[in-house]
Amino acid sequence: MKIENVPFCTVDWSAVSQTVHPGVTGEAIWKTFEMGNIRVRMVEYTPGYLADHWCSRGHVLLVLEGELVTELSDGRSFVLTAGMSYQVSDELNPHRSHTKNGAKLFIVD
Repeated sequence: MKIENVPFCTVDWSAVSQTVHPGVTGEAIWKTFEMGNIRVRMVEYTPGYLADHWCSRGHVLLVLEGELVTELSDGRSFVLTAGMSYQVSDELNPHRSHTKNGAKLFIVD
């Protein structure tokens, strides 16, 4: 990842407005900061969330709370708990996530 045109700045996540993105089931609640060529998000998945699409965008994702299951389009599946992360590049491994009891994430893409 090459971060371009992003001068030093801080984000007070408590002051960032949220947007709600429905899944097949449940919701993803995003707080988003964008500058230059990056997007940084605090995301909360409600209990029972299942993504409504396969994502091909690259991410660095850190699970802050809860448990997240990420499936790859090739059939592999990974369980991530608080303190675990995954990294994936654009287009390489389309993926989608779900959670039984909810999860809070920090994502950079």
